[in-house]
Parts: sequence; C-alpha cells; structure tokens
Amino acid sequence: MFYIRRLYDLRIDNDLRQCDVARVLSVTKQAYGLYENGKRDLPVEHLVALARYYGVTTDYILGISEIKTPKSPESD
Repeated sequence: MFYIRRLYDLRIDNDLRQCDVARVLSVTKQAYGLYENGKRDLPVEHLVALARYYGVTTDYILGISEIKTPKSPESD
C-alpha cells in the first residue's frame, strides 16, 4: 500500500491538516486518518478526488509512476 506514504507526503507538502483533506472528501478526520494510516482501504472515488485536488495522477498516488502531473491533451 504505497499510497499511504504518498497521501501523507501530499498533505504535508501542501501544508494541510488531516481535517482539511477530510473536508475535501466529505468524511470525518478519523476516517481520513484511517486511510492515511493504512487501516482502511482508500475508495476509488476518494483516490480520484484526491488526485484532482492535488493536481496529480492516480498512478502517482498509487506509486505506479513517479510522474506527478497528468499528461496534457496538447502533448499527444
């Protein structure tokens, strides 16, 4: 579950608290804390919401890629 570290790093890099990110996902701080600590699996809809919020790819959050930003359609 590589995404656990990425969730933490993205939150810290953006100077956010767990309650700030929880608000974005419309969950409690405790629920978000369980995602970040790996005690609860991150639902796909929350993965997508966080990728959009942080402006990164879902692959980056999941640890599949080191490329943070989504590929722009103009670069095809």
